[in-house]
Amino acid sequence: MKAALARAYGGPDVISLEEIPAPVAPPGWAEVAVRAAAVTRGDARIRAAAAPPGLSAGLRLAFGLRRPRKPVLGMMFCGTLCAPVAGFAAGARVLGNTGLAMGAHAERLVIAPERLFAVPEGWDDAEAAALLFGALTAADFLIDKARLAPGARVLINGATGEVGCAALQIARFLGAEITARGRAENHDLARDLGAHRVLDYRDGPPRGAWDLVLDIAGTLPWPAARAIVAPGGMLAPVTASLGTMLGAGLRPHRAGGRRISATTTAEGPAAMARVLALCERGALRPVVGARLPFDAIAQAHARADSPHKRGAVVVLM
Repeated sequence: MKAALARAYGGPDVISLEEIPAPVAPPGWAEVAVRAAAVTRGDARIRAAAAPPGLSAGLRLAFGLRRPRKPVLGMMFCGTLCAPVAGFAAGARVLGNTGLAMGAHAERLVIAPERLFAVPEGWDDAEAAALLFGALTAADFLIDKARLAPGARVLINGATGEVGCAALQIARFLGAEITARGRAENHDLARDLGAHRVLDYRDGPPRGAWDLVLDIAGTLPWPAARAIVAPGGMLAPVTASLGTMLGAGLRPHRAGGRRISATTTAEGPAAMARVLALCERGALRPVVGARLPFDAIAQAHARADSPHKRGAVVVLM
């Protein structure tokens, strides 16, 4: 099968397309013919061994000290089942998340069936592959960590990437009053997805008070966000340095009843099922900013590296 491999850490040019043996499914597992796969910010970080400050050493410990231990990257995908498994028929269209096993940037993958879900009616392959990365993060922060309530004032900093697009839609569904911060070129998209107000980050620090500051861009650490988190409110750094994570863990409660939450995101089957349930309720639909052929996966990685991309980046097999 054809697969995209990162045999060294580095820029998008370290990705090479090679023919390698197809994986063999253990008993009870599913074999999937991949039709589309997301190339996410997470994939780009693993490829480059580039994490927020203080976390790069931990990334190498997890994924390989000198080179990626598992060179076929990719977690989020859409495909068809090669054989029946766990209530799915052969040929069924499924989407899923391989998690830390990775392997989705290839023509075939194997996966435990509890990590597979039927593709919603009317979705194309790219949309199905694009769903989970941003939606899992957004749902975890907005629902579990912030416990967002109707009428809450929310600032989404970095609002039109894969996480931001999902956060805008979920926050709208939950009844929040939303301010989106990002490039002016993306303000129309932010409004379409639910923003009531938009800010251009190039106009300087945001001014106001919000019950939740969702910092996806990683540019509003506590010293910068302290003045804009309302009493009783929360700063939720999606992109957090080691120092921010330690500070949030050791001292989550700050003056005026303010809080910081910077823990990892739940991404198991229950979390994926909740995302699909949100889709069924009309709360969420993936935003695909770029669709590229599999042969252009290095270009997809270059797009994933950019802090200014719109929606998700997907390669089509």
